[in-house]
Amino acid sequence: MDSYTLATIILLGSFVVLMFVRVPVAFSLLLSSIFSAMVAGQGLSTIVQQMVKGVDNFSLLAIPFFIAMGEIMSVGGISDKIIDFANLLVGRFRGGLAYVNCLDSMFFGGISGSAVADVSSLGAVVIPMMVQQGYDEDFAVGLTVVTACQGVLIPPSHNMVIYALAAGIGGAIGDLFIAGIIPGMLLGFSMMGLSYYYAVKYNFPRCEPVPKGQRMKIVINAFFPMLTLVIIMGGVAAGIFTATESAAVACVYTFFLTYIFFRSAKWSTLGGVLKNTLKTLAIVLTLIASAKAFAYMMTLLRIPDAMTAGLIGITNNKYLLLLIINALLLVLGCFMDMAPLILIMTPILLPVVTSPTIGMDPVHFGIMLIFNLALGLCTPPVGSALFVGCAVGKTPIERTSVKMIPMFAVMVTVLMMVTFIPDLSLWLVRVIGG
Repeated sequence: MDSYTLATIILLGSFVVLMFVRVPVAFSLLLSSIFSAMVAGQGLSTIVQQMVKGVDNFSLLAIPFFIAMGEIMSVGGISDKIIDFANLLVGRFRGGLAYVNCLDSMFFGGISGSAVADVSSLGAVVIPMMVQQGYDEDFAVGLTVVTACQGVLIPPSHNMVIYALAAGIGGAIGDLFIAGIIPGMLLGFSMMGLSYYYAVKYNFPRCEPVPKGQRMKIVINAFFPMLTLVIIMGGVAAGIFTATESAAVACVYTFFLTYIFFRSAKWSTLGGVLKNTLKTLAIVLTLIASAKAFAYMMTLLRIPDAMTAGLIGITNNKYLLLLIINALLLVLGCFMDMAPLILIMTPILLPVVTSPTIGMDPVHFGIMLIFNLALGLCTPPVGSALFVGCAVGKTPIERTSVKMIPMFAVMVTVLMMVTFIPDLSLWLVRVIGG
């Protein structure tokens, strides 16, 4: 056995073992990279250089701004304004609160860019409201968790920034943002369709009509927060600023909105916002640095080439290959968080999907990958959005997961549409990108 074969076994084997004994993902990636580098005759200085190279990228500046923006929106109670607006639009229909749950996640996802932030902010308000009106509590929690996945698809989304860097298409972050709009909205409207079915079957109640005197105030209060999405997408699409610059502008705007315009948060909360932002950023950057070293070793050991040859060796049918890739990602998503999986699987699968056999656009693949891994946020045993939702709704994970099976079926159906209909992701990119 030559040193490269042994190094490959050590790289993948040690990573699996370290994950199995619950070593944090970032350290599992780093340690397995170091072990395999030593066997392959690579100096440790090479690993350090790759880690520095992983975080030495201008596009990464978008991540702290997007994280800070979500934190500011959270402490500012922006979720209440979004919920009121969604209630004004669809609350009067039978099962209105279920529609409100879907619609407010669509709006809030375009502001926070985080599924967990969506669940914790909106769920704390909507779930008790739904239970109080007679909705099944597991349905209320499940719907909140699933619709929150729009937050990683509808821009802004720091996971798209991570994918762009892992795929080597940092200049296409704006295209990824645009590409996620239709799939994210399609997921939301699909869940509204499922909610309609349940509303008719179980005779869900209607919400109380909003008094005419309050309607304009609700619209105005929601207009300014949702203008954040216009700033981000409009600025990028019009070429006024880059995706990174748009993140900075949107962060400043949300700061002004929360602390000066609405005055919905005390200045004393600013320290907590910065602390949470730095804490999350430290985790993300450590993960990116470690994943860069891991990806370097995979490339050195030709693991992506072997994976490409192996998958294409199974079949030359592009549709069957895409089904296999989706199945692989769905399983992995149940056991690992989204960000590390993006960093690990992108360099492995991108050569497969962009090969002549499949010929998939990297932007299209990015949306498929992120949508697929978003399902992992909703599924046990490590679904972070599911955990937060069950904690907010005070429901057991096992029981809620069973009640969510029809919702998972809808999500997988939409995922298949996004996978096999490229225009769902790319049409808007062509129209806006011109």
